[in-house]
Amino acid sequence: MADKTLINLATGLEDAERVLVALLVAGAALDAGRPTVMFLTKDAVRLALPGHAAGVACEGCPPIERLFQQYSENGGEFLVCPICLNARGLEGADLVTNARVAGATPLWEWIGQDTPTVFSY
Repeated sequence: MADKTLINLATGLEDAERVLVALLVAGAALDAGRPTVMFLTKDAVRLALPGHAAGVACEGCPPIERLFQQYSENGGEFLVCPICLNARGLEGADLVTNARVAGATPLWEWIGQDTPTVFSY
């Protein structure tokens, strides 16, 4: 199996450039054939809500919607922190199809015995 990549994203659209970079790195990992998960914490959990991953982070940057869609279409998955969802009153909210509520234990289950490459934004 190819090496895994874990992207920990703790920032939502309040810092769209971090979201942009996380999606670029995640997309590149998928393009390289690496199983990739983005663990969404803090305000990043809102990105898992339909229609929320939108906008342009900076002049000349690709639209976040496009990067989000490419990540999703290429098999990328989002693990959404349940505590962070609850803290924002989003418990039970509908999520995009490639996202699931999953905390530390499911994250460790995904990692398994592998040593993933980890990026944190």
